[in-house]
Amino acid sequence: MNFIENESEQKLRGGYYTPEDLATFIAKWVARNSPIKVLEPSCGDGVFIKAFHNANYTEDLHFHGFELFACEAQKAKKIGAQLNVNCSIKCADFLDHAIESITAGKYKYDAVVGNPPFIRYQYLSTESQEKSEVIFKSENLKFTKHTNAWVPFVIASIKVLKPGGRLGMVLPAEIIHVMHAQSLRTFLGEQCSKLLIIDPEEIWFENTLQGAVILFAEKKKSIEDHSYGLGIYKVTGRNFLKEDPEGVFLNTPRINGETVEGKWTQALLTDEERTLYKALLKLDDVHKFRDIAKVDVGIVTGANKFFLVPDTVVQEFGLEKYAHPMFGRSEHCPGLIYDDKQHRENSEKKHPTNFIFIQNEFPSLPERVREYIASGERESLHTRYKCRIRKPWYSVPSVYATEIGMLKRSHDIPKLVLNKMQAYTTDTAYRITVKKDIAADKLVFCFVTALTALSAELEGRHYGGGVLELVPSEIEELAIAYPKELMEFDLEALNLVYKERSAIEVLEKQSRVVLGALGVTIDEQAILLSAWKRLKNRRQRIGE
Repeated sequence: MNFIENESEQKLRGGYYTPEDLATFIAKWVARNSPIKVLEPSCGDGVFIKAFHNANYTEDLHFHGFELFACEAQKAKKIGAQLNVNCSIKCADFLDHAIESITAGKYKYDAVVGNPPFIRYQYLSTESQEKSEVIFKSENLKFTKHTNAWVPFVIASIKVLKPGGRLGMVLPAEIIHVMHAQSLRTFLGEQCSKLLIIDPEEIWFENTLQGAVILFAEKKKSIEDHSYGLGIYKVTGRNFLKEDPEGVFLNTPRINGETVEGKWTQALLTDEERTLYKALLKLDDVHKFRDIAKVDVGIVTGANKFFLVPDTVVQEFGLEKYAHPMFGRSEHCPGLIYDDKQHRENSEKKHPTNFIFIQNEFPSLPERVREYIASGERESLHTRYKCRIRKPWYSVPSVYATEIGMLKRSHDIPKLVLNKMQAYTTDTAYRITVKKDIAADKLVFCFVTALTALSAELEGRHYGGGVLELVPSEIEELAIAYPKELMEFDLEALNLVYKERSAIEVLEKQSRVVLGALGVTIDEQAILLSAWKRLKNRRQRIGE
């Protein structure tokens, strides 16, 4: 967890200022509708005022800007005066204005532009948190405390936009896939006739891992109007800025239906890929993960460095009686099997392979064990939330092992791990229990296919660093091929291949075995592999 005192001022303020060329591209698109009243809900230093000037659209423009920081609002006012743009810049919170307008039923802006603040919910003031919740509830949208400041900004901006109006914004790339933006995605799909994401290969903001996209949204003239859906336009470099933004908006292919209602990742697929993927989901031997296995979080210790230790710590404090094998990181298990051999290798590398599980009351413990507990208390571990709410603080609850483990994060492809040692896993991994008539070793084997790898890219999420992350609700949605006809398989051999070969080599080999047993042709397997590779490369920001 990141604590507020460890974050930069820029991150807490959410201020990643828009490059002028991107702002100008957005202004050109918005200007095609000949707007008069244009809103920027977080106007910063006035770059969008410059953008409309660059787009030669200032004569009829009345620019309304809101900005929390007085020094930035002053800069925006100065830019407006210098460029002779009719501006009204208020040093105020846009959400106050939005709540007032929504309550009064006033939809008064022809267009909205901007780059709203990127601030996690827990870093917002209590007042801002409350306003965010009001915005969600005003539209009967599901609210979550995992949200980010930009989400209520976009919801409110669409609400104060006149029917037929346009919104052009720079937003975090996570709008496409994160769960906390699901309410927003659904809302945009209902409220807008057309949606476009301009999705860059590069990171636009220097000195940050924050990926960003441009959203173009055209609000319906009537809520009953047809929705044409979402298009995603992939770009590399800045050459796209030479194109006509209106042409890009109108001509990018769109998809509609359940894709707009859920995650927008399916819009990254071609029609051929999407059609094949949906067809495979209908096969009898292709299952949602939740139908064949149960997912639970790993053990939550509240202080992993204290409870997960190498052999040297066990020996120093005489913890042998309380030490149990564990794994929880990718380096702990490079293959698909966690057994005694892998555990010994980890121990030799001095990895923290021991989970310390102490249930006895403090006075009954050996002196050296009490000394170890005291060392944790000297570091105030017993005051941490997860530790202080249990008695005694050093006794971790919900300790059990399952036949299969799964790491929360992965670089290329996610995997299941056959837990032959019945080792424990912490909350960096999940505990998987197979359902009736499902064999644990076969599930681990069948999990490694192009179908499941592609499904993980569509269902999971990633952030600036490009690592794929799956939470239990996303794992439950994964597509798993589990052919009844596949009676013989060699997990031990696959375990060795997995350690030695590249992800695409492993997927190609495995897809022939597992998907081939379902009658999926080599050409169809190649389509799945190509789609997976493209989405993986996008996540990792690797060029074509």
